Amino acid sequence: MMPIHPTLRGACALLLLMESLDAQAQSWGASSTQEREAVHAERDAMMALSWTSGLELHNIGPAVMGGRVVDLAVVGDTTYVAYATGGLWKTVNHGTTFEPLLEATTMLGAVDAHPSGRILVGSGEVNSSRSSYAGDGVYLSNDGGRTWAHAGLPETHHIGRVRIDPSRPDRMWVAALGELYSKNQGGGVYRTEDGGNTWTRVLTVDGDAKSVVGAVDLVVDPRNPDHLYAATWDRTRRAHEFTEAGAGSGVWESQDGGDTWSRISQLDGFPEGPDAGRIGLAHHAASNTLYALIDNQAARPMDEAAAEEEGLTPGAFLDMSTEAFLALDNDTLQAYLDENGFQPADSAAAVKARVQRDELSPRALHDYLSDGNAAMFDTEIVGPELYAFQNGAWQRTHEGWLDDVWYTYGYYFGTVSVDPSDVNTVYIAGVPLLKSTDGGQTFEHIGAPNVHVDHHKIWIDPDNPRHVLNGNDGGMNVSWDGGASWIKCNSPSVGQFYAVEVDDAEPYNVYGGLQDNGTWKGPHTHKENPAWHQTGQHPYRGLGGGDGMQIEVDRRNADIVFTGYQFGWYRKTNLATGESTSLHPTHELGETPLRWNWQTPILLSRHQQDILYMGSNKLHRSMDQGETWETLSGDLTRGGLAGNVPFGTLTTLAEHPERFGQLAVGSDDGLVHVSMDGGHAWKRLEMPIPTSLGKGDGLKHAWVTEVMWSHHDADLLVVALNGYRHDALDAWVFATRNGGKTWERWGKDLPSEPVNALVELEDHPGWWVVGTDGGAYLTTNAGASFSALHRDLPRVPVHDLVVQERENDLIVGTHGRGIYRMDLSSLDDVTSTTLNTRPLEFVDAKVEVARREEWNTRGWAWSDPKEPEAMCWVWSPVDGTAQVRLRTMPVSEENQEGKGGLSADQILDQLQTQEGRVYDRGEVRLVRGMQQVPISLLDGDNHIPAGPYQVTLKVDDLEARIRLECDTELVVTEEGVKP
Repeated sequence: MMPIHPTLRGACALLLLMESLDAQAQSWGASSTQEREAVHAERDAMMALSWTSGLELHNIGPAVMGGRVVDLAVVGDTTYVAYATGGLWKTVNHGTTFEPLLEATTMLGAVDAHPSGRILVGSGEVNSSRSSYAGDGVYLSNDGGRTWAHAGLPETHHIGRVRIDPSRPDRMWVAALGELYSKNQGGGVYRTEDGGNTWTRVLTVDGDAKSVVGAVDLVVDPRNPDHLYAATWDRTRRAHEFTEAGAGSGVWESQDGGDTWSRISQLDGFPEGPDAGRIGLAHHAASNTLYALIDNQAARPMDEAAAEEEGLTPGAFLDMSTEAFLALDNDTLQAYLDENGFQPADSAAAVKARVQRDELSPRALHDYLSDGNAAMFDTEIVGPELYAFQNGAWQRTHEGWLDDVWYTYGYYFGTVSVDPSDVNTVYIAGVPLLKSTDGGQTFEHIGAPNVHVDHHKIWIDPDNPRHVLNGNDGGMNVSWDGGASWIKCNSPSVGQFYAVEVDDAEPYNVYGGLQDNGTWKGPHTHKENPAWHQTGQHPYRGLGGGDGMQIEVDRRNADIVFTGYQFGWYRKTNLATGESTSLHPTHELGETPLRWNWQTPILLSRHQQDILYMGSNKLHRSMDQGETWETLSGDLTRGGLAGNVPFGTLTTLAEHPERFGQLAVGSDDGLVHVSMDGGHAWKRLEMPIPTSLGKGDGLKHAWVTEVMWSHHDADLLVVALNGYRHDALDAWVFATRNGGKTWERWGKDLPSEPVNALVELEDHPGWWVVGTDGGAYLTTNAGASFSALHRDLPRVPVHDLVVQERENDLIVGTHGRGIYRMDLSSLDDVTSTTLNTRPLEFVDAKVEVARREEWNTRGWAWSDPKEPEAMCWVWSPVDGTAQVRLRTMPVSEENQEGKGGLSADQILDQLQTQEGRVYDRGEVRLVRGMQQVPISLLDGDNHIPAGPYQVTLKVDDLEARIRLECDTELVVTEEGVKP
């Protein structure tokens, strides 16, 4: 039998792997625990291949608005802050400065710390929002965060609370909520008694259809660590429907460290059942009082008197008969129409006439107002209720409703805290921050203008109850007077950006829309520092509130910007005059309501900047920047699904950069349509994998996160699909060059991380960057292979990418670590064909240096002197440590004059010059690819003499040289070059 050549064997193995990947894509679903665990190795492989990590990666913040905090842990003066997607940070000076810890993940749910130096981190947020990312288990440090180890439980996905036994730190507990978008198998309470080497699930609650109910909170009695309480939360989230409550939600107690549990919420007085939502717990040890804050999703009982005084509501028309509608008082009906913004032509008389002619049903007056944003706030439910458990009995602490605490979305909040020194002082974290000093009977709002309104975690100092920490969507706040006033600790760059954009100003600005922190604009050169506390002027400027979404900027006039918030509510604003216009195309009364995605796509045509596109489930176009609108298409989705989350919406749209009116759109239910004639005719593309699978509760759709036409290949359309909303981690990027007849699979070597964003580098054909839920990756060969964009980019979701074409800057919008900028101009002479063959070399033939005025001088009396150095661009084919030497170059004979007349000193100087003096410049760490290397020009306390030099760079057996000409007779000053 003929042996198989190793190269052929490897090629066959790769082909089989690719075929396997393609086969999996044809029938995709939630990724297995093993697939999730493999992502770390896949990322490491991409990092090893990176050849752009030598370029400078600048984090340009901004930090001013902070980001979502999910948990806090305090030991002495050290505070550990867990951000939802910003990672773990540590402060030892009460929030004045922070340092990041734990590089393996930024997607966190919980943290606890012990005086021994042990820190336990649970990954994966439990707030169950649209961007609550799953984790991969727990991480453990035994040295205060200097080093970390993964400690298991990769199957848990989302972790609500972690606890370390205060007396036996090798015993720890984890409250795991489990899967968010797929059948819950990993939820429950887990315990280790050997420091995280092994774990046992000690509380399992059965759910529906062979699933389990997850645990969302856990408290340990510090006086008796065998005494535990846990809260389970029965919730199911799908892209179109969020069931926030269920019969599995409850409160459990254990007296033996978790070996056995009793369901104490079954006792009289606590609202269990199908409407029981998220439950938060707080325990007061001295009095053995347990507080339980429940999100009660039951419909609020009707107040007949209040309803009559309120008049007509949208719900009144849902089942109203034609006869009842026609009998309505015209003035009452007209008041309803006026209050709810109906068109002037839709008067009470006109609407009644249409109903009488059967052109309209009464329900149309409800459907006209259908809006995902309003539904979050207007639906009447019981909402938050606080209960106390003492002496084996439950008691609701308050008589009336707790209104305007979290409306319908208690799933996002749900935590309660009690002062360890006073059982009657209780805090509720909701949309306002509430405090009670009478055991929950009454509450007061203790927020402040410098505190974000969405709160998630309150910590009260057991030794000083006036010292309170507040973790919220804007970071961490500190109070030293029990919440009467607050300090905002916003130095970490942990912004959760949905979208970024740039303008063409000189210098240009960067724009970004963030999770619940609005939209901001600032200089691309920004570097976060506390100087703005002194000046009162932060370089970044807020442009709007809510959840900031996509941004467009008029390239002719950067003062004209288009910004918005959730579910398609955008505005055009003239920043110079303050003039602002609302942008939200509407349907006509009687038409099927438009459906808007949480992040509605908008696009200002690069060919004609008066043309603005906007996508609902249809594509809308304005020829005058939003003053008037026309609808270009029918429904470009599969038609929507019944549920309480808008679905069947457009998620992305693009216009060809070289062809006016050539459009592409993608939807959340997996459709891609293209139009070649400005939106008059549309073609649905056949996708390379099924983007709609199953039926009923098993129905799955792949979300189209990006469509993008190429600058270089006129027919190339690249599409990113995303299975995040089904817990599918596949990295799907596909390309077609013939209108969907055939497709190429890009990035078969990408880590298993859902893809969010694409951008093409205009100056380099075939060069694309993709942003995933774990970072950013670069291809130089049209998707055949990828490498990590930069090793210093944290493992953080990248939601958007944009290139400032004039400056050749790549802007990376992360959902957890702010915005990064990377200058790509040094790659102009790099080609994909030379990446693996280029030797160690200096890019330039020589480098010239003139003495600068600030060399070896202090800018002011106490500043450090600036050392003289030359910066040289270097290409390295390997990672390694290089030896750097600087050697004087011999003077050529033709430049030597009359040797016979030289003095002894002159002859000695010449001999030294001819032999060449060597300056050892030490070592420098090189990474594969392009980078700048500093060459020190110091000679003792002074700079080296003028003259020609040779710089030698040596890595193992590789060597590169460059000529350096140093002219210290000329001085570079702010006014120019002087002798």
